[in-house]
Amino acid sequence: MNELEPLLERWANFYLIMSTAAATLIGLMFVVITLASERGVEEAEATTKIRAYLTTTVVYFASVLGVATLLTFPNHTRLTATLCICLVGVAGLVYSGSRIASDKENYLEHDLIHYAVFPFAAYGLLVLGGVLILHDTQRGLTFVAVGMLWLLAIAIRNSWGIAVGVVSTRPRRHRDGGLAEGIIPNEKPKHRQTGGHQNENTP
Repeated sequence: MNELEPLLERWANFYLIMSTAAATLIGLMFVVITLASERGVEEAEATTKIRAYLTTTVVYFASVLGVATLLTFPNHTRLTATLCICLVGVAGLVYSGSRIASDKENYLEHDLIHYAVFPFAAYGLLVLGGVLILHDTQRGLTFVAVGMLWLLAIAIRNSWGIAVGVVSTRPRRHRDGGLAEGIIPNEKPKHRQTGGHQNENTP
């Protein structure tokens, strides 16, 4: 048994809790998406908002789930653990960095901080912890745990904001007063006519 395995066993319950929480909250995000579609958001607007807000939140939950799952693999060495953590961390840096660089027009200023800037810093902490495992294993795992907790906290905060926004949005109504059904256009009401012209005297 290498020296890393006993340390990972001590963190096993932490990884289990983190993975369970992340997986459960990913499932709840699909419920939020369903509720959002029932609010009658325009298709173009819905696509932009889903990519900017919902997708990023799911990615952050999935990152926590990924790190927790990868670290439960048996027979990890320092090198393999570092590679697994840095793989998720670098991918997250690229993703959150792209949100800052190319997608910032879709966010309000304070939203950009919570949906891109803070996650970028959390992914950086993951990479730092992964590299540190090669030199100081316990401290490196601690940095990784802090990065995971930070990502989870950010994603929970963002998902709560999304849920509140969806619930507080009134369903869009058509001009005829009917409720819109998601982004799927409704059929226009059909009027029965007699002989090509509607009979005004017919009750």
